[in-house]
Amino acid sequence: MERDNLSDTGTQRTQFNEIGEEKPKIVVIMGPTGSGKSKLAVDLGSHFPIEVVNADSMQVYHGLDVLTNKVPLPEQKGVPHHLLGTVSPNVEFTAKEFRDSAIPIINDILSRNCLPVIVGGTNYYIQALVSPFLLDDTAENTDEDYSSNPSGDGDPCHGMEFEDGKTSHSYEHLKDIDPVAANRVHPNNHRKIRQYLSLYTHTGVLPSKLLQGKAAENWGQVDNFRYDCCFVSMDASLPVLDRYVEERVDCMVGSGLLNEVYDIFNPNADYTRGLRQAIGVREFESFLTTIDAPSGTTDGSASLKTVNSGDKILKEHTREMLNSSDDNQHKILLSEAIENVKLNTRRLVRRQKRRLLRLHTLFGWDIHFVDATESIQSKSDDIWSKQVVEPAVKIIRSFLSHDANSVSDDVPSDTGTKILARDLWTQYVCEACGNRVLRGAHEWEQHIQGRGHRKRMSHLRKSRGFSRTDQQGQQQTLSSLG
Repeated sequence: MERDNLSDTGTQRTQFNEIGEEKPKIVVIMGPTGSGKSKLAVDLGSHFPIEVVNADSMQVYHGLDVLTNKVPLPEQKGVPHHLLGTVSPNVEFTAKEFRDSAIPIINDILSRNCLPVIVGGTNYYIQALVSPFLLDDTAENTDEDYSSNPSGDGDPCHGMEFEDGKTSHSYEHLKDIDPVAANRVHPNNHRKIRQYLSLYTHTGVLPSKLLQGKAAENWGQVDNFRYDCCFVSMDASLPVLDRYVEERVDCMVGSGLLNEVYDIFNPNADYTRGLRQAIGVREFESFLTTIDAPSGTTDGSASLKTVNSGDKILKEHTREMLNSSDDNQHKILLSEAIENVKLNTRRLVRRQKRRLLRLHTLFGWDIHFVDATESIQSKSDDIWSKQVVEPAVKIIRSFLSHDANSVSDDVPSDTGTKILARDLWTQYVCEACGNRVLRGAHEWEQHIQGRGHRKRMSHLRKSRGFSRTDQQGQQQTLSSLG
């Protein structure tokens, strides 16, 4: 298919910065993991002279190609990709460093009369690039999406002293000082809780008020953008994405995910920096530490040597273990690790969707949503082309030729908003499991079907007649934007 020439796109839609210079045009493809962002970007290469700039905070690192789902070179179809697997896995590649690396790359792409397409689900990378919000080092700590670490175990404020002279990372403490901010964060997201408490300690202003003010003043204002941006968001309904990412995790395990994790495994590693933050690394720590360990041996690295003895690679060992009828400790640990990868990926999808909804509805980002639900379900190339690629091409052509707001009627602009609104999270609190908080009906159903929950319920029923009616009564449903 013949591609559009960027110099022949008709009457150009032009935006100017505060000193009267024309803003360069870029396309940004956003969306939750598993929605098809990278595939769409490559397919756009058949319609426009594009180059891709990766904006995924884990794909920037070298290594773990299967785990981070990097686009293999043959599947890039000749479309140049930048910042894909180029950063050392042991360093922390911050939003500022991404911005400082991406800007000269974008300038080079524009100098070749090509269209820069920024692709990734790491929204704080994209915010840092297109807006002035992260120009200051300290501003980065107020961002809403720190890393792919699902449990928020990073510790940027480790050792910080709060007003009472002691370290306080308590969700209850945050609820006491700022219930609005507490409702934005999961009680197990210790990293975000520390960030909010740190903000309050240093500024004396409630985190909810401070973040609202900074956002409105800086990156909430579209006129302040560094570029003339066309935002295209891939999306799909949560049940479909849940099933897809679970299937993808199984495929990754079958394709050698554990071999990759084994290569970087270190029981004493810092899981809050670099590539080890990726979902799918820490979850396998217990399994990799104990597998095939001789009696009395606790050295994880020594035990792993037995796995590869006799050229028996870990991939084959994993397959045999999962197919085994023997529910031994190793199989249980492996199965639990895989389920935790799936659970944490589903949680990541929900965080990404909520943040996109905020950008679109609260801060006015002109995001054009493309619904990939049916194409993911059907796995049909024809449906993908008709329902995803064609609408995206129309949106971008309209953006390049006149105005992104005058999109064809064939591309409903509120599709993604409806999907996101339908999928707003519901919070459940399980009193039987120590007031554990779960987000969404799917996560709740997975929890109550789990072995640990069932054991606790059985014990409670025996000890004090805790009925199923009581179990259902522990659900506390709270509608929230995040």
